[in-house]
Amino acid sequence: MLARSLVFFLLVCAAGCRKSPPANVAASVNNRPITYSELDKNFQAQFATNTEGSSADQVTIQRLELLRNMMENEIMLQRSEKLGLLAGDADVEARFNEIKAPYTKEEFDKQLQSRKMTVQDLKAQLRRELSIQKLFNKEITSHITITDADITNFYNANKASFNLAEPRVHLAQILVTPAPDPSVRNLKNDKAQNDEQARKKIEALLVRLKQGEDFAMLAQNYSEDANTGPNGGDLGFVPESALEKANVELRKMVGALQPGETSPPIRSQEGYRILKVISKEPSGQRQLNDPRVQQTIRETLLNRKDQLLKAAYYEAARNEAKVVNYLAQQVIENAGKAK
Repeated sequence: MLARSLVFFLLVCAAGCRKSPPANVAASVNNRPITYSELDKNFQAQFATNTEGSSADQVTIQRLELLRNMMENEIMLQRSEKLGLLAGDADVEARFNEIKAPYTKEEFDKQLQSRKMTVQDLKAQLRRELSIQKLFNKEITSHITITDADITNFYNANKASFNLAEPRVHLAQILVTPAPDPSVRNLKNDKAQNDEQARKKIEALLVRLKQGEDFAMLAQNYSEDANTGPNGGDLGFVPESALEKANVELRKMVGALQPGETSPPIRSQEGYRILKVISKEPSGQRQLNDPRVQQTIRETLLNRKDQLLKAAYYEAARNEAKVVNYLAQQVIENAGKAK
């Protein structure tokens, strides 16, 4: 997927970037520039502690991937603007106050410093995120309908999965490994290079979770597990006996967590992970008329449809946008040696 994404943007550049790029412009979306200053600021915020020991080529790949994400966000932001869906000051302030509420002023300032962000930077980021969310709610989520027939059909096709031989826990995880696997890719192409980087990365992700960021999105962006990362870290339902067999202390810790809560970083042979308890289910057959069954099925079907439509929406929006990637042009012209 990473190779295809890079090839796509390199080809876009080859076709549309023959003229000299404007000064300090890394890319443009519908003639609106994304500057190298903006790219560098975002890179420092996301990768500053994770590039030690990385080669120049690895850093360039990270910059290309980050720029791709910034271009996609800019496309969505411009759509929000066109449809009059930009988040207002009140929305931004409410979200900002929600994020900083758990911290003292000193703690909050320290968190901003660790991400090399100012209050203005954070508010600008929140405005973009809220605006894009409003766009998705209007253009995608509001059009999704899950019928009773859809729920019944899903239940009948998966009835055995609702018969629990023992209590089980629905878990999700974010995994960070000390040894980067070239076959593993997350959306940010962010991988720790050693144990120290892995520890710092998992601690930074825990901070972002405490600030209210979405667990599934962080897993897709940063988790280093090829099987669960693309699905928002979803591990599915795990029997309690399997947890106890793996680690008695792990079983006790998960047992103490309530649905929606996350664990502290857990050190294991694979690296570091954060677990989230999504739900807990007692043993026995769950019937279709059980509200929990219907809610689980509805959320499953809704998430599937939402992911499908968002993926298609992104592709359609990119097709309609005028995108020029000057950084990709520079990589090509310098035989992979970007400044």
